[in-house]
Amino acid sequence: MNSEQIEGFFATLQRANPQPNTELEYTSVFELLSAVLLSAQATDVSVNKATRKLFPIANTPQAILNLGIDRLESHIKTIGLYKSKAKHWIQTCQILIDQHQSQVPRTREALEALPGVGRKTANVVLNVAFGEPTMAVDTHIFRVGNRTGLAPGKTPYDVEIKLLKRIPKKYLVDAHHWLILLGRYVCLARKPQCWQCQLSAYCSYKPKEEQPRA
Repeated sequence: MNSEQIEGFFATLQRANPQPNTELEYTSVFELLSAVLLSAQATDVSVNKATRKLFPIANTPQAILNLGIDRLESHIKTIGLYKSKAKHWIQTCQILIDQHQSQVPRTREALEALPGVGRKTANVVLNVAFGEPTMAVDTHIFRVGNRTGLAPGKTPYDVEIKLLKRIPKKYLVDAHHWLILLGRYVCLARKPQCWQCQLSAYCSYKPKEEQPRA
């Protein structure tokens, strides 16, 4: 995909969705960090279902600590890997209290020092909460980057670095959301919905799937 195609690709995404956002539900930076931590290897739908009941009663580091590990696990047990996530969440809350005045830090280094927070989670928080032009490469973005020819790479980090270099700066802050939504609803893993994709003119994926017959 050349620079002209990349411009058309993102201009099209912008026209279709001028103000994209995460599908995780949150009302504070701490809630966002918590939801992203819970979302690893789980769907946003499952995380939202759990946090809709949890956040009204515990949505600060101290409130989560006050719940204790057993009660916290009972609130998130419908989410995959809930035991390890509860453990990491408790540890993270203690660090936020002890080292950051109960506030979510704004640097990658500080975020990645939190238990259960890796590069992808840090990138989401930096992008969504603080408006940084980061790229959190999940399975959807990794697939889209490779399949379309936008940013081929063998690892998520390879794709991330290529995307940051190739996407025009004016689109970078929102690009993370556009690419996730594209991969989640159109550029599907097993059967990409090419016949309904507005980006097919810029995409290098071949062959295109034919539209199903009625």
